[in-house]
Amino acid sequence: MSSPSAQTGASQADKSPVAIICGGGAFPAAVASAISKSGRDVYLFLLRGYADPALERYPHEWAKLGSLAKFAGSSKRRGIKEIVFIGSVVRPRLSQIGLDWKSVLLLSRLAKLFLGGDNTLLSGVAKIFEENGLALRGPHEVAPELLVPEGLATNLEPSARERDDVQIGFDLLRTIDRFDVGQAAVIAGKRVVAIEGAEGTEGLLARVAEMRRNGRLKLAARDGVLVKIPKPSQDRRVDMPAIGADTVAQVKAAGLAGIAVEAGGALVLDAQRLIEAADSAGVFVIALQPAIAADD
Repeated sequence: MSSPSAQTGASQADKSPVAIICGGGAFPAAVASAISKSGRDVYLFLLRGYADPALERYPHEWAKLGSLAKFAGSSKRRGIKEIVFIGSVVRPRLSQIGLDWKSVLLLSRLAKLFLGGDNTLLSGVAKIFEENGLALRGPHEVAPELLVPEGLATNLEPSARERDDVQIGFDLLRTIDRFDVGQAAVIAGKRVVAIEGAEGTEGLLARVAEMRRNGRLKLAARDGVLVKIPKPSQDRRVDMPAIGADTVAQVKAAGLAGIAVEAGGALVLDAQRLIEAADSAGVFVIALQPAIAADD
């Protein structure tokens, strides 16, 4: 049992402001809104070339990916000890990240991180933030309401065949974890159709759709499942899978039957909109615990 002083410290920490490094897409706004509604202030670092200018409605400043001195200095002045990284960022070349003086001092270390996969890079960057007095938090830690809960989200349920495909997808993505590749795969009829690479989930689904169109992939209409889960070794604070209504549209365009994610292992942007879009498109969405997926 914690002491009263420890409880007071925790309460104060819970009300301290949170910094958000914002990439592209709609998730930065969703995270900022969720944190604000919880009673905590937010301060946004808007990444040039990525962040939505509409986010300027929050206290903010514009920054580049390599603005470590700005991230650390501005946060310290505002009493910020926690920082969240959220939003899409196309992996740049080292020469493109806009190194400031503090980042330049870490140039050789950063260069080594860029030689690995995304998980190696992001985990290494998280450690650098921590060394500069900023605890990196995952969006699921500061905005847990954005996590996909366990269960079937839609009216349409997966068939026994589709559940088999889901299990294969879970097993596949866990197995290839050591190669630090993508978080998603498309499985159809117990066959691995495609694995996510550097193109991301949208690119993966576009590739599946194109293979259908050109006859490279011969599947029945509405056949196959998109499986998207966190890699077992990845740092969930910096690279949590995400789905939304746009994912549903892309799955439908690829001719797939549904989407399967790990319960508590994926973020959802506007859950109600996703459910409505999925039901309208005839696409199922299901979230399973890893053990359940493995046993089915």
